Amino acid sequence: MPELTEKRGNMRFFLIDRITQWEIGKEAKALKNISLSEDFFNDHFPRRPVMPGVLILEGMAQLAGLLVEASLKEKFGKDAKAVVSIIERVKFRNMVKPGDTLQYSATLLSLNEIAGKAKVEAYLNSRLLTGSEMVFSFKQVDDPKLDEWRVKLMKMWMQND
Repeated sequence: MPELTEKRGNMRFFLIDRITQWEIGKEAKALKNISLSEDFFNDHFPRRPVMPGVLILEGMAQLAGLLVEASLKEKFGKDAKAVVSIIERVKFRNMVKPGDTLQYSATLLSLNEIAGKAKVEAYLNSRLLTGSEMVFSFKQVDDPKLDEWRVKLMKMWMQND
């Protein structure tokens, strides 16, 4: 596995810019500012940039996954990585373009030692863009560098400047 500080490629798959609310075992909220410099706009679509829906889902999954992992650790004392296994009923109500800001919301619905479920939503201009329920299974990953990287990211995302 390459060092986490090494450049792995041009595309960055962190689809959260800042966590604005964080209540372990309950809910989390985050923001993603959509910039014209996002790598995916080069191909999706040339001269008509639209954020791919799958990346909006990924941003919601990242926030919900962090919440589910933290809740697993708090409730059961277990460290594991949350992996999306089911995404239920998704409908997009609008397109996301450069200059937009997405507001993600994740609410923990259920949690046990093998899986967790969260309600996720994305808002655009305070209007519901999409929503779903996501089921996460847990995978044990023993990688101190990954854990260190996650701690750094959480500190960055939770800064309230």
